Amino acid sequence: MTAPSLAPGKPCPHCGKPAVEKYKPFCCARCADVDLNRWLSGVYAIPVEEDGEENAKPGDASQDERS
Repeated sequence: MTAPSLAPGKPCPHCGKPAVEKYKPFCCARCADVDLNRWLSGVYAIPVEEDGEENAKPGDASQDERS
C-alpha cells in the first residue's frame, strides 16, 4: 500500500502538519473530526447582520404579511 500524497504548500489548519489528499485540507481523520466538532458545537460561526425595518426595501414588508 502506498502512502497518501501530500498537498504541497498547504498545512493542516488544525495542527500545521502537511495536508493529505484523502483528508484535504487536513492531515488526518482526527483533525477533520476536530474541525467538524468545532462547527457543530458553535465554536465557529458566520456573523450575520440583522436588517432592521429602516433598512428594509419597500417590497419586503408585503412579503412578510403574506406568510
